[in-house]
Amino acid sequence: MSEAAAAPDVSPQETASNSSFYAAMRILPRAQRDAMFQIYSFCRKVDDIADSDGPRPQRLQALAQWRRDIDALYAGKPPAHLADYVASVKQFDLRREDFIAVIDGMEMDVPADIRAPSAETLDLYCDRVASAVGRLSVRVFGMGEEDGILLAKHLGRALQLTNILRDIDEDAGIGRLYLPSESLKSAGIMSNDPLVVASDPRLPRACEDILALARMHFAKAQIIMARSASRTVRAPRIMYEYYHAILERLVARGFALPRKSIKLSKAAKIFIVLRHAFF
Repeated sequence: MSEAAAAPDVSPQETASNSSFYAAMRILPRAQRDAMFQIYSFCRKVDDIADSDGPRPQRLQALAQWRRDIDALYAGKPPAHLADYVASVKQFDLRREDFIAVIDGMEMDVPADIRAPSAETLDLYCDRVASAVGRLSVRVFGMGEEDGILLAKHLGRALQLTNILRDIDEDAGIGRLYLPSESLKSAGIMSNDPLVVASDPRLPRACEDILALARMHFAKAQIIMARSASRTVRAPRIMYEYYHAILERLVARGFALPRKSIKLSKAAKIFIVLRHAFF
C-alpha cells in the first residue's frame, strides 16, 4: 500500500511532497508542519521496510532497530537521523508508545503476509498503522486530549479501511488480503488466497461490512471535528474530504470485476485544500 521508497538523505518534506498528505500539511504553521513531516517520514520509512521484498528476518531486524532508535530518542540520546525530532517531541508532547505502535503495526505484515485476518485483528492493525499516527498528529494540531484521541481513533480507521477497499487488487498482487475472514465467510467465500478472493464474483458482498464500518467511522469523525476549534482540524478535514471522496467513488464504481483504479484528480485535491485553508 505504500508509495515508492525515498532515498535515505531525502528530507521529511521532500519525502511527503508527492502525497495527498503534503497538501493537507502545507497549510499548517511552520513548527506544526515540520513536526507532521517528521511523523510522515518516520511512517514512510518503517512502511517501506514492511513492504520491501527483502528477506523477512532482515526486515524484522530493521524494524527492531527502529524500536531501539525511538527508545534512544526518548532516552535523550537520539541517533543522528532523529536529531530533528527532539524539538517536536518536546514541543508537542509526542508519545513514545504511539511511535512504537506504528512499528508494531508495520511488523504485522512481516513474519507472514496478512491474509483474511479476524475482525479483531484487522481493528488492531488499523489502530496501529493509522490511528496511532492520528494520536501523534492531533497533539501537533493542538486538539484537546479526549476529542483528539477520539478523532484519531475514528478518522484513522476510516482512512485505513478506505485504503483497504481501494487497494484490493494491488494488495492481492503482493500476496495480501485485508478483508476480514468473517466478511468473506458471510459472503460464502472460504478461500484466503488473495488472488482467488479478488476474482470471486461474491467479493462485493464481502466488501459491504468494511464499507459500512468505514462510513460509521467517517460519520463519528465528522461529529468530533464539528465541535472542535476550526484551526485545530483544518488538516484533518482535508484528509477526511480526500478519503471520503475516494470512498464514494469506490461505491459508485462498485467492487465487481473489472475494477478500474480510483483516485482524486489534482484539481479536486486543490479545490478541497482551498476550501478548508481559506474559507
